[in-house]
Amino acid sequence: MMTVLITALALAATGAGAQMPARDYPSCDLRAQHTLVGAPGGSSGDRGQAHVALRANILQADIGNARKARRLTQPQADMLWQRVERVRHGSDGFTRQQGFLSAGERASYDRALDAVATRLCRR
Repeated sequence: MMTVLITALALAATGAGAQMPARDYPSCDLRAQHTLVGAPGGSSGDRGQAHVALRANILQADIGNARKARRLTQPQADMLWQRVERVRHGSDGFTRQQGFLSAGERASYDRALDAVATRLCRR
């Protein structure tokens, strides 16, 4: 029993096992996220679509990390994940339909991803 108490005190004193603050996730730096340049290729043949896909990948990775760190419940993580997936699907659909993603559409998808990032980073 004493060993468990000493171990717990040592961990608390060193900060080991501390969770990453929510604002330290890459998707929380919205200014940097807006300047990301996705490389067209594979399923994304347009630069705007590649940008949205890259942001979506980063955001979904951060949602997964927040869930593993228990900053989000599974239902919260699922809801945020699905919102990102809807943005990705919408971007893919517009690009297939038009052959490109316009600047206005990209800005709209950026705002949708910003909303998800803001919810994630508040926690």
